[in-house]
Amino acid sequence: MRYPSKRRHYSTAATKITTLCRHLRPLNQPSKRLSRLALLAAFIVAPIHAQAMLPAAIQKALARADLTEADISIVITPVGDKAASRLPAPIQVIDSDESDSQSVSTIVSEHPVTNASTDTSTSDPSHQSALIAIEQRTIEKHEQKIHAYTDDPYTYQSVESIPTVIPDEPQHTLDQNAKAQDTASNNKDSIKISFSPLLDHQSDIPRTPASTMKLVPSFIALDTLGADFVWHTRVYHTGIVIGNRLHGDLIIQGSGDPKMTHERLKQLLYKVQASGIRHIDGDIIIDSAVFNNVSKDPAAFDNSPLRPYNASPDGFLVNFSTIGIKTYPQNNGQASVTYKPRLADYQLPATINTRAASCGQASYSLAPQWQNTQLVLNASLPESCSEHVFYIAYPNAKEFAAHVIAAKWQALGNTLSGQVISQETPYEITKTTKRAHGLTAIAMSPLPMVSYPSLNLTEQIHDINHFSNNVMAEQVALSIGAYDKGRLTHPIPSSTTATSPSSHEASASNEIDNKVAADKSNGKKADSLYQFGKPATTDYPAALQTINRWWQTNLSTPPPHLTNGSGLCRECTITAANLSELLTYAYSRPNFDAYVDSLGVAGVSGTIAAHSDRLPESAATGRAWIKTGTLNNVTSMAGYVKGLSGQDYVVVGIINTDQALNPYAARPVLDAMLDWTAQR
Repeated sequence: MRYPSKRRHYSTAATKITTLCRHLRPLNQPSKRLSRLALLAAFIVAPIHAQAMLPAAIQKALARADLTEADISIVITPVGDKAASRLPAPIQVIDSDESDSQSVSTIVSEHPVTNASTDTSTSDPSHQSALIAIEQRTIEKHEQKIHAYTDDPYTYQSVESIPTVIPDEPQHTLDQNAKAQDTASNNKDSIKISFSPLLDHQSDIPRTPASTMKLVPSFIALDTLGADFVWHTRVYHTGIVIGNRLHGDLIIQGSGDPKMTHERLKQLLYKVQASGIRHIDGDIIIDSAVFNNVSKDPAAFDNSPLRPYNASPDGFLVNFSTIGIKTYPQNNGQASVTYKPRLADYQLPATINTRAASCGQASYSLAPQWQNTQLVLNASLPESCSEHVFYIAYPNAKEFAAHVIAAKWQALGNTLSGQVISQETPYEITKTTKRAHGLTAIAMSPLPMVSYPSLNLTEQIHDINHFSNNVMAEQVALSIGAYDKGRLTHPIPSSTTATSPSSHEASASNEIDNKVAADKSNGKKADSLYQFGKPATTDYPAALQTINRWWQTNLSTPPPHLTNGSGLCRECTITAANLSELLTYAYSRPNFDAYVDSLGVAGVSGTIAAHSDRLPESAATGRAWIKTGTLNNVTSMAGYVKGLSGQDYVVVGIINTDQALNPYAARPVLDAMLDWTAQR
């Protein structure tokens, strides 16, 4: 397709000057000529000051991408103190032929980075941080192995918790970061070092940010809930347990945990089994009421309902509502097919025919379709495909959770006489309408028999920003509303499986004791803590209102316009100034380490790993911690860069344009932005 002419684009300054001159034409009186000239001069100078000319490298990249300056917003701002950087140690990527004969792939180095295009003689060595050196071939092998194994590398790494290529930081660096965090925590009113932007171009224009919007809820969650925050999925029962048989229902109270993978669900059910229940004469009921009315049409955004990035959030989300399908070509014209997780009471084909063809994306080759009772694979698999896995999302999160729980419970050797029922209505509200008799009519257990903690927020934020996990981002955004201290009326009770209760848990225990004592004094019977320990039910309007309230309390720019927490939306908008202020504020906060470590490293890992492929000599490789965003006609990058001088920078670049139907064509422009910043 031939792109429209650039003549359609006009710079903001040129358009304003033309408009101003049109208004000045009637002013012919000699007495007004001086004031007219002064006004014109002031108008011309103001845009030049507010909207600095873009660096030559970025201008060249724009020209190569057939874009104009009107298509992009950029803000680059120095932050912090050269002598006390809060960014992680830079990573030096070494060419394989330059490395020695060591078989190890990572080396800890104390030498500063050098760059052929930069005069480092003026740099102060004291400003250089300890380096981690990684061979280029180590990065390439890691990426090639993952991409050869799956069509969806980010879902694969998130589901399977695949470690990144980045090694652990040297202990002395971790100690320094811990000291800096302690200092920040104990001195929240300390003076912040702030600077004017190094470059500010159209920063106040609202634009579609794509996945860089994830930076908003991920940091607000860290700032409000804390880096060590965990979700607790609790299990109760009605009736009575005799031997290893439950005469009643098992109730799983969802907490909004973003990463209840199928393996972690198996651990949860194993804990139920270890508590003494092997057989259930009743139902397993999933209460996902913590999130209300958050399901969406998976085909609504881009008509790709099978793609995991379109999965809906849910109060009890299992494995991102996603199933992994692995194919094993045989020598008999067929390939065997296996699934993770298995689905009970649902037919999944065990074999598929093969054909002579080169291996493309398996998901397109097999053309899967979810039907009422079975998964249908509509085509044959290219025989050249080796062992390969791809991921597809199930269209209904609650149905998916029910199928997986039934399968996992059976796989543990247990039995269930009833059904697995998933609902958004709390169990205590529906129990009066449920027919119960005999032992099953006994009320719910007063305490949870199992309280299963999630991975902490730091670990979950890493998946969200490193692998751009949409549904996890939405779970976290909704959790800000559910667990916001201002909305909670009761704290979360302590885990029944905890060995050393934290202060938070101890406080919750005191609240429980107070409630029980109050009930006794009022002559009431102490009831179940099922509702007492439950967070406030939330929906998207309430969660987004909480996010806006945080923004208005802590920042000066107007809040961005969000309709969800992932950025998978066309109507969502944010300005570069919004993101820049958020990132600058985050830099000074106690949980900054968890935030910056969640970002991909340019040329090394995450969604920015290909930076060095697009710009091989970039000074930003290993020195930029970035979240990327990509939609049709949208590409964006935002994060932090450590300059060769030792100065830290906040960088934000957002491109919106109908000129670049393929957003990847515009990405080198933002690569140039990172490179230019790193050379400062």
